[in-house]
Amino acid sequence: MSGERPKKILILAAAPKDAARLRLDEEVREIQAGLERAKRREQFEIISRWAVRSEDLRRALLDCEPDIVHFSGHGMRTEGLALEDKSGNVKFASGEALAGLFKLFVGKVECVLLNACYSEAQAEAIFPYVDYVIGMNQAVGDQAALAFAVGFYDALGAGRSVEEAYAFGCSAIDFESVLERLTPVLKKRTSAAPKPSPVPVPPSPIEPEPIRLETPEGQVPLGSPFYVDRPPIEAECYDTIVKPGALIRVKAARQMGKTSLMMRILAHAQAQGCRSVPVYCQEAEGEIFASLDQFLQWFCATIAEELGLDADVELFWRRGSLGSKRKCTNYMQQVILAAASSPLVLGLDEVDLVFQHLKIAQEFFALLRAWHERGKNDPVWQKLRLVIVHSKEVYIPLDMHQSPFNVGVPIELPEFTLEQVEGLAQCHGLRLSPEQVTELVAMVGGHPYLVRVALYDLARQRRSLAQWLQVAPTQEGPYYDHLRRHLLNLQGSPNLVQAMRQVIATRSPVQIGSDEAFQLRSMGLVKFQGNAVVPLCDLYCQYFRNHLN
Repeated sequence: MSGERPKKILILAAAPKDAARLRLDEEVREIQAGLERAKRREQFEIISRWAVRSEDLRRALLDCEPDIVHFSGHGMRTEGLALEDKSGNVKFASGEALAGLFKLFVGKVECVLLNACYSEAQAEAIFPYVDYVIGMNQAVGDQAALAFAVGFYDALGAGRSVEEAYAFGCSAIDFESVLERLTPVLKKRTSAAPKPSPVPVPPSPIEPEPIRLETPEGQVPLGSPFYVDRPPIEAECYDTIVKPGALIRVKAARQMGKTSLMMRILAHAQAQGCRSVPVYCQEAEGEIFASLDQFLQWFCATIAEELGLDADVELFWRRGSLGSKRKCTNYMQQVILAAASSPLVLGLDEVDLVFQHLKIAQEFFALLRAWHERGKNDPVWQKLRLVIVHSKEVYIPLDMHQSPFNVGVPIELPEFTLEQVEGLAQCHGLRLSPEQVTELVAMVGGHPYLVRVALYDLARQRRSLAQWLQVAPTQEGPYYDHLRRHLLNLQGSPNLVQAMRQVIATRSPVQIGSDEAFQLRSMGLVKFQGNAVVPLCDLYCQYFRNHLN
């Protein structure tokens, strides 16, 4: 890293006001401090630009002629890097747009570091025109982003190469967070010469690496390329959960991605220094719901076990004659919250199961609301943050001042858009035309599970799209179990059967009873249009016409 003039490091920071807040100033400050104390500090010059817009990016590259470009901020897998518009809101810069810009600086920019979530796609687009590009293949928290930047520039300041500096940055992340230890991806151009114009080239004898498909069931694993961001939901959740006493309510029909989102919120909180514990209500055996006392003991014991605490819940419960709710509150305060200085984020998944036990539901949810109210003033309870996940409408009778379902930040997961379905198809190695994407979405809607099953089936080349559309709503299709479960649930209620018959009898919106409308929506079979409902997709329309009439 030597030359006649100092290496110029251009740091570009963007923090749109409608995105989650990041500690960008701290990142820039630590980079500057690290290089100032480096033994080769005279070989570097740092230039920073804030609140970067697309025109600012272009002008900075022209005016500063940097050797290294460092972007710090937000990123989305399909949309690109989050720059700012004239109002300070998000304006995404796609990989294609970035590639077109850096193509104009071939041989001038040596390294680009994209210190933003899901920036691997943009790095992939840029690296044919830059010697070294570093991107992130999943969400990256403030701590991990800061650790990588400091480790990277410490090594550069000590005279190490870009590849060695990358390794030092990864090592720094390892010390901060196991979850994100392999997030950075280094892409290296084999030659410093500009990439030639495309010319016909004989096919390579080397087969491309096959797409590694994921079975479309259950939650989408952290770091999976098959998870689809639904802006601005993730950013809003990440920004909320780091606030004292936060409460997020995630509601959507089954298999819409609620648990996948919850796990990402917990992972983000953990990356910010919180303790995160998922509580799966479906893991509670039937006898756990025999009484409120048993349920609250199970709840406390589950959290303690996940945190690795040795505190004996049964022994704690035997102390004194206080009621179950008071004992549970004392255990949370004295054992769980007071024992550590870091906040605790609880993700309560599938709380619909508690709705089935009226007495327990009334007392338990009133208790959660009381804890949330304590967090408004009590520093100990401000450490507790809640993510409550459910699919059904809340029919349990709760006083508005005792319910956690009318406070906090409500999140309703929408269906995928056409663009998101197209991007997910590309992740599966499929190249569908806009017309084919439209046909697919007409059949399954934007329902995440239905879309993933369709793309998984097509990616394995079992059928063409035309053949697949014919068999999808039949017993032969890939949705047999899914459709059969819905049919059995409907047949358990004559009112729901009659309501669903009304809905599928016409293609126009239909008004049905409000209870039936909300139940069918909770099942994910219909969607609202004003006060009326329509089938979610043709799949349900065709299947239930054959099996309910």
